[in-house]
Amino acid sequence: MIDERTIAQPKVTVYSTPTCPYCVMAKRYLAERGIKYEDVDVAADQARALEMLTKSGQMGVPVLDIGGQVIVGFNRPAIDDALMSRR
Repeated sequence: MIDERTIAQPKVTVYSTPTCPYCVMAKRYLAERGIKYEDVDVAADQARALEMLTKSGQMGVPVLDIGGQVIVGFNRPAIDDALMSRR
């Protein structure tokens, strides 16, 4: 388990859509751990959707950018690893 109090938090961006259940789960996972993040609705912002595609090579959501490490999908171990490696 990650102790968020001892981690200097990286910049976290979640590219999502309002209808994506995995996006909701990813954002809830971060929020429950006290991780602040920018939520980008790629359905409403084409420029940011292109930014997501450029970073990840993927059109599917969620895409998380954790301190420059890109994670496609809601992958708890990868999220935890990215948060830990950004100490």
